[in-house]
Amino acid sequence: MATTKSWAVHLLTASGAGLALLAALAVMRGAWTEAFIWLGAALFVDAVDGPLARTVRVGDLVPWFDGAILDLVIDYTTYVFIPALILARSDLLPPSLAAPGAVLVAVIGALYFADTRMKTRDYGFRGFPAVWNMVVFVLMVFMPPPLVSAAIILAFAVLSFAPVEFVHPVRVQKLRPVTLAVTLAWAIFSLLSVFASLEPGALVLAGLGATTVYLTVIGAVLQFTRNENAY
Repeated sequence: MATTKSWAVHLLTASGAGLALLAALAVMRGAWTEAFIWLGAALFVDAVDGPLARTVRVGDLVPWFDGAILDLVIDYTTYVFIPALILARSDLLPPSLAAPGAVLVAVIGALYFADTRMKTRDYGFRGFPAVWNMVVFVLMVFMPPPLVSAAIILAFAVLSFAPVEFVHPVRVQKLRPVTLAVTLAWAIFSLLSVFASLEPGALVLAGLGATTVYLTVIGAVLQFTRNENAY
């Protein structure tokens, strides 16, 4: 029975590959809202499979099957590769920069996933943690001028290898209740944006923008205050 539960968790993780394929098919049709629905479903799976795996103790029950590798494969596909595909196929970037921008995201994301120093001592992330699915989603909702989008993509690519910390919304203890609340609010505003076919009203845009800014900068703020207190 316990082994069955272990395989059920692994199957749940692997379902992210199917969700990624459905998202890719939607991208090829230019069905952006549908693509983000599948990516959102994959994000939900990624949020719940880790706690389930630790509860069931999948590593002890099926020690020859590496769920961490499976998780990394799925995460790269849904967090990096599909968002890069969206960049290549949408109008977010100038036409001459669409393919190069997508390649940049795919390559930088692959390098980041192989960096064993990505986690900090308090379980945050060192450098931008390759959550390109969220970056591309927010850009698709706000649709800034293509050159602005290109500048944002380049900035996050550079930040991937910068000594700047980004918060893990669940595991970082400092300000955890606030960060969890903001993360939940971000998810709600994102859902409302999807329900509005990526064209929400001003209130939702303001909420999505404010929560995005918080989640983007709070890690660096905590890093700065920690360093200041060290002196």
